[in-house]
Amino acid sequence: MNQQQRQEAIVELVRRQGYASIEQLTDHFAVTPQTIRRDLNALADEGSLRRVHGGAGLESSTVNASYSTRKTLNQEAKQRIATLLAQHIPDNASLFINIGTTTEMVAEALLGHSGLEVITNNLNVAAILQHKEDFNVIIAGGQVRSRDGGIIGEATIDFINQFKVDVGIIGISGIDEDGSLLEFDYQEVRVAQAIIRNSRQVYLAADHSKFHRNPSVRQGNIAQIDALFTDRRPPDAIRQLLEQHGVALHLP
Repeated sequence: MNQQQRQEAIVELVRRQGYASIEQLTDHFAVTPQTIRRDLNALADEGSLRRVHGGAGLESSTVNASYSTRKTLNQEAKQRIATLLAQHIPDNASLFINIGTTTEMVAEALLGHSGLEVITNNLNVAAILQHKEDFNVIIAGGQVRSRDGGIIGEATIDFINQFKVDVGIIGISGIDEDGSLLEFDYQEVRVAQAIIRNSRQVYLAADHSKFHRNPSVRQGNIAQIDALFTDRRPPDAIRQLLEQHGVALHLP
């Protein structure tokens, strides 16, 4: 078992039990405590687990990590995903880009394009794209969340419902093994649902840590997207759902 396989198995074990001690993991995987500590620290850094004294537990299902923390998690993986997704966007396309640190990286990766029309409920995305003179950037109205620049609320949904675009680019906080797309904020979820309804194609950008997180609010189902862009092969259950529903899987 290599390091990646062991770390994935650690996450699965902690998910089943809710907590696992370093001693238990050392015995289970027949490796040294130092190896387990390095694994747990790496998994905590990417947001898959919560490091606690003597072991690890699950991340909260009700409270997301801070925006500044999420900006630094899995940066290299998010960059690879963003670069790959941008390659599937043609010039002169119309897009929705929603809230999320990965979708912000997608916006940066799109700066080499021309003639895009981008409707967004993310102030950070608008700031990234605003200097492109050949882009038409439209910001949705609504309530601005101070913690991350996301725009949410009924006014946001009404605004998005005025458009029908070529591609909706969305992020997510977690993907359950039954295919549920999960988030922390029900108001953000309602906006994302409007984006999905009003996009001819829906592209989901999600790094591998999202396969091991379980926020409590259901945004939708993986069957509603057309393509998943991620940095590692998803778990078997999710791969089977992708194949069943004809969802394209793109890996850098």
